[in-house]
Amino acid sequence: MITDFNLRIGNGYDIHRLGPGRPLILGGVKIEHELGLVGHSDADVLTHAIMDAMLGALSLGDIGHFFPPNEAKWKDADSMDLLTHVYHVVRAGCWEIGNIDSVVVAERPKLKPHIEAMRSRLADVLEVKSDLISIKATTNEQLGPVGREEGIAAYAVVLLHKNEG
Repeated sequence: MITDFNLRIGNGYDIHRLGPGRPLILGGVKIEHELGLVGHSDADVLTHAIMDAMLGALSLGDIGHFFPPNEAKWKDADSMDLLTHVYHVVRAGCWEIGNIDSVVVAERPKLKPHIEAMRSRLADVLEVKSDLISIKATTNEQLGPVGREEGIAAYAVVLLHKNEG
């Protein structure tokens, strides 16, 4: 029986409602839009999905375990700070990021002009080259809550590899 793998894969998902009076932050980048994501932290669904994928790859639970939404200290937290913490947990176990593949699902705004900035911001925090981070954007074809512009969702898959050095 094989019990130790040098590769781990995890997936993550997040969705948040859109609402007035909040900034729209995706992948650590503030995007101009009349609505922002509503949540206990800054509600950056892309970064949350990536964190959940990283934690899931190592069977460490989800971000709610590390950053409970009922704790005041996480109110309006910058998800880049949370990502830094999760990244340090991953690195403490001698794991490194192989690559990240993600999808943001939103009817509006158009995200293509912001994808390179998001990749760069995430790469800086995760100390990897931006070509290891894929971010795709799609719509939900006006179906469901995302299609009705009630929220934005994100999916992520992360491959981690053990640092043998």
